[in-house]
Amino acid sequence: MTSYKDLGLVNSREMFAKAMKGGYAVPAYNFNNMEQLQAIIQACVATKSPVILQVSKGARDYANINLLRNMAKGASEYAKELGCEIPIVLHLDHGDSFETCKECIDNGFSSVMIDGSHFSYEENIALTKKVVEYAHKFDVTVEGELGVLAGIEDEVSAKHSTYTEPDEVIDFVKRTGVDSLAISIGTSHGANKFKPEQCQRNEEGILIPPPLRFDILEEIEKRLPNFPIVLHGSSSVPQEYVKTINEFGGKLVDSIGIPEEQLRRAAKSAVCKINIDSDGRLAMTAAIRKTMAEKPGEFDPRKYLGPAREALKKMYIHKNENVLGSANQA
Repeated sequence: MTSYKDLGLVNSREMFAKAMKGGYAVPAYNFNNMEQLQAIIQACVATKSPVILQVSKGARDYANINLLRNMAKGASEYAKELGCEIPIVLHLDHGDSFETCKECIDNGFSSVMIDGSHFSYEENIALTKKVVEYAHKFDVTVEGELGVLAGIEDEVSAKHSTYTEPDEVIDFVKRTGVDSLAISIGTSHGANKFKPEQCQRNEEGILIPPPLRFDILEEIEKRLPNFPIVLHGSSSVPQEYVKTINEFGGKLVDSIGIPEEQLRRAAKSAVCKINIDSDGRLAMTAAIRKTMAEKPGEFDPRKYLGPAREALKKMYIHKNENVLGSANQA
């Protein structure tokens, strides 16, 4: 058994309380390797932002849970080395079973998500409550989910969205004891969040997706005042990355994300955690494709992963400062 406290990490409880009071959202950035983690920590130290390091089931399979645990410990020490002891959470993203959540808790994760949204309402409650009861023994915080997000990202896949029903949230939170709640108000997983026919074009010809259902968010806030709300599938899919990827051999079709101004509006509400994964993948891939196309003789991974890391850092700094509002909140 490894306690997250021994790794220099924190859980999300105090972090979320401060975010709701301050009108900002804590960035939840997914990582799979060293360069992604370096970029996240460098950006959050530079902006003095708290951060949630997210690990999906796919990342656990790719990188190994023991390596990830020690990478998180190294991230805490790295932040101090860079000159700012920022609060860092190590979070399981989309845990699919009690056993997966337990394994992460036992290996030093300070927060876990149990996603029972694909089960019936009562089954979701039963599973979520079981995880909460175990996690709270070790002061680990738990995120549950009501509603279903469409899209594909790692092992999470759904063809259609099901909006969160505001009338269910009080009962769900009361019976499960979760510390935060992921809701569905129109975001979705992956880089292809919407079909072109669902969108409208602005004056620059850019496709603008339908707005998020802030009416549902507001109803949930009324029923659960001062309760931490989470948004998944919140990448904006910056078109400059899509353009670069396609320019240098990629084939990204109909890649459409959530407008950043809508995320900024959400961050000023009870939404205190916003998940961003696809944008990091796009930034990294764009930089790697560009470097390899311009320097076809290069075979040193540091020569293309280095620029990718810098592109990630730049993107994360922008998110913290201009979208989530988390800069200077550490």
